[in-house]
Amino acid sequence: MEATPQTAVFISGPTRGQRRLKLVNFEIQENHISHETQGLSDKHLVVRRGKPFKVTLLFYGRMWNPKSECLTLQVLLGEMSAKMLVHFSDKWSDPHSWSARIYPGNMGHGVVTIHVCAPVLSSVARYQLLVHIAGAHERSSYVAGTFVLLCNPWLKEDPVYMPLDAQRQEYVKSDYGVIYMGTDVNFSQRPWSFGQYEPGVLEACLQLLQVSPQHLSNSHKDYILRADPAYLSRIICAMVNSSDDMGLVEGRWKGNYKDGVKPTEWCGSADILHRWMASKGNPVRYGQCWVFASVLCTVMRVLGIPSRVVTVFNAAHDGDGNLITEEFYSSTGERLGLSKDSVWNFHVWVECWMRRSDIGAGFNGWQVVDPTPQEKSAGIYRCGPCPVVAIQRRCLDTPYDTAFVYASVDADVVRMIVRSGKVVGKKVDTKWVGRLIFTKSIGLDVPEDLTDSYKRKKKDQTHRVGDSVRRASRSVVPFPTEEVCRSSRSAMSRSSIEVCRLARSDVPCPTEEGASSLDVTLTVAGEPTVGKSINLTVTHTNPTNSTRLLREHLNAQLKEFNSSPGKSLWESHQDVCIQPFEDLTRHHSIPPSKYEPFLAGDDILKVAVIIKDLKTKERVLAIQEFNLSSPKINIQVEGGDSIQVKKEHTATVSYANELNKMLNGALLTVEGYGLLQGKQEARLTILHPDEKIEKKVTIMASTPGTKLLSASFSHSSSPSVVSRSFHKVSVTT
Repeated sequence: MEATPQTAVFISGPTRGQRRLKLVNFEIQENHISHETQGLSDKHLVVRRGKPFKVTLLFYGRMWNPKSECLTLQVLLGEMSAKMLVHFSDKWSDPHSWSARIYPGNMGHGVVTIHVCAPVLSSVARYQLLVHIAGAHERSSYVAGTFVLLCNPWLKEDPVYMPLDAQRQEYVKSDYGVIYMGTDVNFSQRPWSFGQYEPGVLEACLQLLQVSPQHLSNSHKDYILRADPAYLSRIICAMVNSSDDMGLVEGRWKGNYKDGVKPTEWCGSADILHRWMASKGNPVRYGQCWVFASVLCTVMRVLGIPSRVVTVFNAAHDGDGNLITEEFYSSTGERLGLSKDSVWNFHVWVECWMRRSDIGAGFNGWQVVDPTPQEKSAGIYRCGPCPVVAIQRRCLDTPYDTAFVYASVDADVVRMIVRSGKVVGKKVDTKWVGRLIFTKSIGLDVPEDLTDSYKRKKKDQTHRVGDSVRRASRSVVPFPTEEVCRSSRSAMSRSSIEVCRLARSDVPCPTEEGASSLDVTLTVAGEPTVGKSINLTVTHTNPTNSTRLLREHLNAQLKEFNSSPGKSLWESHQDVCIQPFEDLTRHHSIPPSKYEPFLAGDDILKVAVIIKDLKTKERVLAIQEFNLSSPKINIQVEGGDSIQVKKEHTATVSYANELNKMLNGALLTVEGYGLLQGKQEARLTILHPDEKIEKKVTIMASTPGTKLLSASFSHSSSPSVVSRSFHKVSVTT
């Protein structure tokens, strides 16, 4: 990168022309290397607070005379101003004040190099720099230009300081991440390009701060508070979603996406930020949790706050704040939508690293910041920063939103079986929520398990389960009948849901450890793949010395990842006889013809089995949830996955039909932001079994960093079923 001197703009003083500041060189290349900001901008000087940066002044005419004239630098930010008297020294003064000095030997031949240092707790923003020269008979002032000041995780005194270089490389400088999705049974991973080095991304991140409600209502106060990373994360968290402001992304979780981009089609943040800037603040359509979180991670890294994207599998949304979630099932295993609580198969948020001076050193470290608009925090859709250690220690009053985040990873689930307006079976599951919590490992594309950092082992299960049972069983009114619940669940009002929640029942409530004399488990064989049969195994256990006649009900439903139950697509009802002390294994298969008509893409299947003892009327329930994988698309870059800037390379993308049927109207689409202009396609009228569709594309990157090639395959035989694959390409200079 070439240094870009700026012409100094003369703003005041005599016009005799005896001395004039001609150029100001911000020494961009040298400063960016020193401040670890290479690639963030080729237009602005970008530096980190608390660390000196160089500015070179070039005079023509008479040189500044340090013996008879004062040289002063002034920085402006809104209504705030700070002046620095430039002096000769090899020592820095107060680290909490702006300062400027000249090292011995840095002056001569009309040139003077000044080292400027911002306070370690400076506000993150774009500043203006002025130069003032005052003598006994002459005063002059110049506008030198602007520079951007960011947080400094390399500096120990900065609240975002991160001690290990490997961590800083991964959580600040890396422009590539992996998002974990699906279920804890068979999760998938999706690469994401954070894109902080793409042109215009830095400017978009700064613009988010400038159009926040806090800045628009009181810019002076906002500028002052921007020194605090907790404040910054809270502002940006709200601005990433568009629910309350001129935010980045509009969310949509079901229905039609034709007036925007389907959330599953995004693979990077830069495109979203560019679209938002081009639209002058109109939200980009559409996002879901992983999109919100990934964009937030990009902005935080740009601002200098170490951040990582985290996935919680089986994340509870505690709608009523009682730290439990309730689920209702029909007596034949169909999930009923009668609760405002939900358990998402996966939910994605961000952890940001910082010291929390507002609440004490005991809560330093990783903080949960969740931009997905679920619940309001202080009247705005945002969540956090919430210390991870506060969640683990169950300090639920800790700012911000700790109780809500705690329930997301550690709530109990109470599952109730409903028949004819009564609860006929009940079970508390203390381990379902927050089963796995993943983030990308440092330097590797494999998951790091964070579960233990959020959850302590539950020593007193009995007390915990008892509390959950009492909270879930409080009641004064009966359930509506199962038929009423089933027919009206999509339009049921909140008052009706509350009626359902408060059902009285004297049915025993066994826990995972089991107080029941019946036991059943449900497992899925292999990796369920679209177009192939889904194989299930049900194991019945009879721990008694009596032969028992059981009725087995299985039910399969599609569901949204955010827990909304769909229609039943397959059922099985059979009577089973099990001998004393016997373990009886039964196998079931769901053929593709049963589930394919219901698929909507990126689908999750929920299967429930309910066993009823025909003599004692006792019922037990087991469930299993898993995502349906799509056949893979093969992407290969000729010569390997590391390419050079501004050099053409060939990529081959192909899809092989591994199904035992013809696929009509086959379409293979290839995209690559920063690698390809627009979409490129290949089509076949019919794709026969074992036949392949292929597309060769020429890729070229204009900037270094990590880029992603994405490919999708669809066919008219099942138009809602779309396979997607992503491929990482490293671009070097």
